Amino acid sequence: MEDIECTKFETKAVHGRSGFEIRTGSISYPIYQSSTFRHEGLNKSTGYDYSRTANPTRDEVEKTVADLENGKACLAYSSGMAAISGILTIFASGDHIIVSDDLYGGTYRIFEEIYKNYGIEVTYTDTTNISNIEKEIKNNTKAIYLETPTNPLMKITDIKEVSKLSKKHNALLIVDNTFMTPYYQKPLNLGADIVIHSGTKYLCGHNDALAGFVILNDEKLTEKLRFIQNSIGAVLAPFDSWLILRGIKTLHIRLDRQQENAIKIADFLKKQEKVIKVLYPGLEEHEGHDILKNEASGFGGMISFYVDSKETVEKILERVKVIIFAESLGGVESLITYPYTQTHADIPDNIRQRLGVTDKLLRLSVGIENAQDLIKDLKRAIGTK
Repeated sequence: MEDIECTKFETKAVHGRSGFEIRTGSISYPIYQSSTFRHEGLNKSTGYDYSRTANPTRDEVEKTVADLENGKACLAYSSGMAAISGILTIFASGDHIIVSDDLYGGTYRIFEEIYKNYGIEVTYTDTTNISNIEKEIKNNTKAIYLETPTNPLMKITDIKEVSKLSKKHNALLIVDNTFMTPYYQKPLNLGADIVIHSGTKYLCGHNDALAGFVILNDEKLTEKLRFIQNSIGAVLAPFDSWLILRGIKTLHIRLDRQQENAIKIADFLKKQEKVIKVLYPGLEEHEGHDILKNEASGFGGMISFYVDSKETVEKILERVKVIIFAESLGGVESLITYPYTQTHADIPDNIRQRLGVTDKLLRLSVGIENAQDLIKDLKRAIGTK
C-alpha cells in the first residue's frame, strides 16, 4: 500500500489516503475481516496482530479522516458516543469542563449520568458569548467542549475566539464538528485541540453504519487515547470502516446538494403562517451567520423550526411521506425529528424549556432529493393552502 499525493478536499475524499491497495490494485479498499493476523516467527509481525489494536481497513479510514480535517492522527470508534466517552476518559476526578448549554441529548446524558459519577465537574453555558465562558473558568478547568452549530438550536460559537481563551487558561478545546464536517469547517485550523465526529451522520451519509472519530495533532495525547481505546476496545469494525470510506467518497457532492436544498426549504418555511421561526445559519438574519461565514465555507443541511402548536407538530409528523420521521441525520434521505421526545428526552424539562427545546420545535435533516418534492411534502404536512 502506498500514500498518494493530492491537495484538494474532493480528491482526498474520493481516493482516501492510499488511493488503492498496491498489492492487488483494488480500487475499493479491501475489508480485512479478520480478528487476528499470522506471525511469520517469534518477534516478527506485519504490523498487525489483533484487530482491536489495529486493522488495515480501520487504519485507512483513520488516515483519510485525519487528512480531511488537516489533523495528524485520527482514532475510529464504534459510535459517536464511544468517541466522546474515549475523550472523557483522559480527565480525572476533580477536573472541570465547560460545555455548550445547547447540545445533543446523548452527550448531556454521558456527562450527567456517567462521568459525573467519576468526579468530573461540568458547567453548561451559552458559548456563543465568550464572556459567559470566561466567567465560568476555574483553576481546575481542563477543557471547553463546543458544539457549533449546536443541536438542535443551531447556535454558532466563534471557535477562533474560544481557542484564544482556552490557550490562555491552558485548557483543551474540543469541538464536535458532526454538523459541518471537514468539508465546510476545520476546527483544528481554527485553534481547536480535538475534533469529534459522529461518523454515523454525514461522513457515512447512507444511514447504514455507526461510527465515531476523534482527530487531533498532539502526539502524546494521541498515544494516551490509543492506549485507552485499545484497553477498552470500542473500536470501529472493518466492515463499518469500509462503509465510512465509501460514504466519504461522495461527501462533498452530497453536502453541496443538501445545502442547496436546505436554503430553498428554509426560505419556504419562513413564509408559512404556521411556522413561527426558522433556525438555519445560512439565513442572513441568523444570529451566527456572519461568524460561520467567516470560519466555514458553507452552512450545512440542518434546519430547526418552531411551529404554532403541538397539534401542528403532530400533523406534520403524521403527514410527511417523502421526508421520513426518524432519529439521526446527515444521510441522503431527508429525516425529521422531534427533539423534545427523541434526541433530547434525557435533558430535564426545565432546562429544555429554558433553552428553547420546546414541544413546538422540529429538526429537519435535509437530504439529496429534489427540493421541490421536499417542499411539496412539507406544504401538505403543514397544511398550507
